Amino acid sequence: MEKVDLSNIRPYGDRLNDGMVELSFTFPIPPSAEAKEAARKYVEQLGFKEANVVWMEGMGEAFTFFVVYAKSEKAIDMRTVRVPKIKYPIMDYKTLTAFMERVLTRPLVVVGACTGSDAHTVGIDAIFNMKGYNMDYGLERYPLFKAINLRAQVDNRDLVKKAVELGADAILVSQIVTQRNVHVENLKELKRIIERTKGLKPHLIKIVGGPRIDHAFARKIGFDAGFGPGTLPSHVASYIVHEYLRRVKRAPKGRATGGLCRG
Repeated sequence: MEKVDLSNIRPYGDRLNDGMVELSFTFPIPPSAEAKEAARKYVEQLGFKEANVVWMEGMGEAFTFFVVYAKSEKAIDMRTVRVPKIKYPIMDYKTLTAFMERVLTRPLVVVGACTGSDAHTVGIDAIFNMKGYNMDYGLERYPLFKAINLRAQVDNRDLVKKAVELGADAILVSQIVTQRNVHVENLKELKRIIERTKGLKPHLIKIVGGPRIDHAFARKIGFDAGFGPGTLPSHVASYIVHEYLRRVKRAPKGRATGGLCRG
């Protein structure tokens, strides 16, 4: 393959820099030859060239799903791309457990929930429960975490109240449902409640996670860290421990062992 020019990155289809992309979308019209042509014209109006509708399928009585191949002449300079990342050492369960026993004087209290009307527990359970997922143990298995999972559809006020009651060192919030940006409003409400609540620990670590969450988004709305798809329990556990130590100024001497941070 030809050498890639990082200053001129374009989509790759059959060959380098051919600009080929695949788009999918739905129109609120039944399938027809006219609907197919409308989809093709729509993609070309977006600025793409050589649009080709390769799949059309009716969805119910009045909707049609399309898959379109097209070509883009746009390019991106990768040298200008910057993404905020959480910088901390990632440790596996065994390494982190030994590290915590060496540097902590008490268990860290972590309270988590899927708040608002969101009823999905798959994310918060994967991080919290003892078995974890993908062969990576959850917070409940760590001897020096007191991990409390309040599960789903928890009111933001109840989550904060529990954090005060238990003296939480960290709050974890999972947001799966994101239609119409409901997660944004819910997290902003949680942030306001935290700011108005007395009795929370001054070093409280505020974490949010979900399929459409990243660190930049979390920071923008006032949280300390955001974790998205692909996050393992040990990633969150490592961050909590090292961020706690940083905030209480008890970072151990010497370099901690473990992998580098992930974005």
